[in-house]
Amino acid sequence: MSLSGSKDFELDVADYVEEAFERCGLEVRTGYDLKTAKRSLNLLLADWANRGLNQWTIKQRSQALVQGTGNYNLDKDIIDILSVVVRRDGTDYSLERLSRDEYLTIPTKTTQSRPNQFFLDRQLTPSLKLWPVPENSTDVVYYDALTRMDDADVYTNTMDLPFRFYPCLAAGLAYYIALKRAPQRIQVLKSIYEEEFQRAAEEDRDRASFNVAPSFSTYRIG
Repeated sequence: MSLSGSKDFELDVADYVEEAFERCGLEVRTGYDLKTAKRSLNLLLADWANRGLNQWTIKQRSQALVQGTGNYNLDKDIIDILSVVVRRDGTDYSLERLSRDEYLTIPTKTTQSRPNQFFLDRQLTPSLKLWPVPENSTDVVYYDALTRMDDADVYTNTMDLPFRFYPCLAAGLAYYIALKRAPQRIQVLKSIYEEEFQRAAEEDRDRASFNVAPSFSTYRIG
């Protein structure tokens, strides 16, 4: 049996739009068709970000600390922070995440020591707030940031996502377009999209070894 030996199949924005219109029983005929489809595609990506379906965009970043400074502005592409450590003399110390209320009720926010807690203030420009505030300017914070996916911009550009998510993106865009242009196909396309989304979400989750430890609390001895 002869194999292609090719593993470079990719779809650009125009390909996804054409596929979605075909699933709706439509054809791309005008520039407005492309414009409205691209808008729907970017809204779909925003929805994925809200649902956490973009684990491939996790990037590790760092922030040099300054003694007495507990607030650090982050890049605007950061959606969330998954974990934070402070590195001191080659050793990493994990930080516990605080809610807004928990951070607000800290009575002395200027206390200096090695930071052991953080609060992510998710404004248009997100900021990382540390407590206690750093006691030196030699420690460095490392954090895993969930970042925003690239927009669907130029029609000839490919999308910023792994191969296994292509079906979910095509199905989602078809459903979004049906909401505007093909109401008779909404239910079937929604069902297909939800199935593809569930499959993609399960594939996107972190995997770890699963061990079952027996509990002896209900056993009697003697």
